Amino acid sequence: MFTLFLRQLGPAVRAVVTLTVLLGLAYPLALTGFAQAVVPGRADGSLLHRDGTVVGSSLIGQSFDGENGYFQSRPSAAGDGYDGRASGASNLGPESPDLLRAVADRRAAVAELEGTDPAKVPADALQASASGLDPDISPAYAALQVPRVARERGLTESAVRTLVAQATSERVLGFLGEPHVDVVELNLALDRAADAAD
Repeated sequence: MFTLFLRQLGPAVRAVVTLTVLLGLAYPLALTGFAQAVVPGRADGSLLHRDGTVVGSSLIGQSFDGENGYFQSRPSAAGDGYDGRASGASNLGPESPDLLRAVADRRAAVAELEGTDPAKVPADALQASASGLDPDISPAYAALQVPRVARERGLTESAVRTLVAQATSERVLGFLGEPHVDVVELNLALDRAADAAD
């Protein structure tokens, strides 16, 4: 019985070591090398730079609350807001009094900030994404913010609309998803435009 165990132990150990080297080292290194060769920016996390410093990722949103010269992101339920360590939704149902109250408060706050009728506030300004880290807003929400951002930055609305159009991604393959605007990338473009105007 013991000799049978020893005879089976050798091949089992060799299989574990071989598979660990292949699947735990060689395969991840090959995929990483392939990704670096084909899409190096995405393989590194789609990092965004300003003056040589990493300021974020185009895949993860940031909060711009209280910064009126920037486009505002959608609400986030991740930790204290856009906390990558606490990604997740609020998990409140559509009839939850807490969610209904939060939506009403957000609607009033956005309407006041943008100087518009609360009924014109787009849905993505009211609801957090499932991850709480979504960097995108709808073109409608971006358009609502154009007058405020242009006024705060001393830019023309036309110039700001052009930046929004450049930061807008259309549907994938023309029919998947919805058009969206990456707020972090848009705000970086806004900073560059303001720096160029000075």
